[in-house]
Amino acid sequence: MALIVHKYGGTSMGSTERIRNVAKRVAKWARAGHQMVVVPSAMSGETNRLLGLAKELAPSKADSAYNRELDMLASTGEQASSALLAIALQAEGQPSVSYAGWQVPIRTNNAYTKARIESIDDARVRADLDAGKVVIITGFQGKDEHDNITTLGRGGSDTSAVAVAAALKAKECLIYTDVDGVYTTDPRVVPEARRLETLCFEEMLEMASLGSKVLQIRSVEFAGKYKVPLRVLSSFTAWDIDINEEAKSGTLITFEEDEKMEQAIVSGIAFNRDEAKISVVGVPDKPGIAYQILGAVAEANIEVDMIIQNISKDGKTDFSFTVHRNDYARTTDLLKDKVLPALGASDVQGDTKICKVSIVGIGMRSHVGVASKMFRSLSEEGINIQMISTSEIKTSVVIDEKYMELAVRALHKAFDLDQPAA
Repeated sequence: MALIVHKYGGTSMGSTERIRNVAKRVAKWARAGHQMVVVPSAMSGETNRLLGLAKELAPSKADSAYNRELDMLASTGEQASSALLAIALQAEGQPSVSYAGWQVPIRTNNAYTKARIESIDDARVRADLDAGKVVIITGFQGKDEHDNITTLGRGGSDTSAVAVAAALKAKECLIYTDVDGVYTTDPRVVPEARRLETLCFEEMLEMASLGSKVLQIRSVEFAGKYKVPLRVLSSFTAWDIDINEEAKSGTLITFEEDEKMEQAIVSGIAFNRDEAKISVVGVPDKPGIAYQILGAVAEANIEVDMIIQNISKDGKTDFSFTVHRNDYARTTDLLKDKVLPALGASDVQGDTKICKVSIVGIGMRSHVGVASKMFRSLSEEGINIQMISTSEIKTSVVIDEKYMELAVRALHKAFDLDQPAA
């Protein structure tokens, strides 16, 4: 049979009863003849609890030494859940062994709290698999070249699972979450939203970057790079569900663009409330202005999303861009203090009550008029578009935040996403 990787989130590991159910599910797959590797997150709330303790004791100025200890501390959450799962599997009569990331080892760079995986040595894991054991590997962590424990940042367990699946050349990586797949949009906003049976990596990558919280974006990038098929499915189905039914459930994210995918012009609607718009008004219209504005922002390690420059009038123009809402105050202060005086611009204006709504679909490559249909649908609802950004498979607009749900519902209906796929 196949080598399969399972990943379970913190909610799935949230209590001894839930860990017992995970063990029963994994044992079912192992008894069916599959070689099983499991990557669990820490029990829900545990990482926040540990980091909260660290915050109470933290020095006034955080440095590399402090971040090293944060990783030492945070890594223990996954070690605990991995050992508990191994014990629960042994209680099911299933041989199992748990390893911390540094024992595999999973090698990373030395960027504490946000490390990136560089290599995985699979020899130890393969030996255990060949001996009939289920191997449990802590998510979210590894070690650097000096054997310091490192963590991969929030959502890092998804990335760990995909990286392990890539290293072991697994047939599939199953990501068990508290939702039963990827939907055309958030069902809490549009009750008619449908679960997608398949999605290609490019579409999932766009949706993850545009606000869909189902998968961590780095894990999707990793899966796309190493062509690891991902399946998103629910951990709250009964553990004894028929394995053949379970293996086909959820949403399969694949690198194969089949004919069925091509039929869908738009696959999903993503949205993001965490945006803020900043406009530098009365900027001299001359070469190098964009660099002078955005260069200073980049040096402050602030990420810019959408950008627009208006047509020049009397040698002056307005330059607008969006940033994460958490960076809004810092960005406006930076522009007023450093950029405005150097440029001779007249003002910096901002708006934190905006949102970004996006349509995503690989079928947009081969269909014309998709963007105009989007704009017409928003126009019919009286929704004004402030900014537009496009790529081959997505179109994003910035609109007033109060119209976000109306816009998502209108677009979902306009592109027939409430209808079953043909």
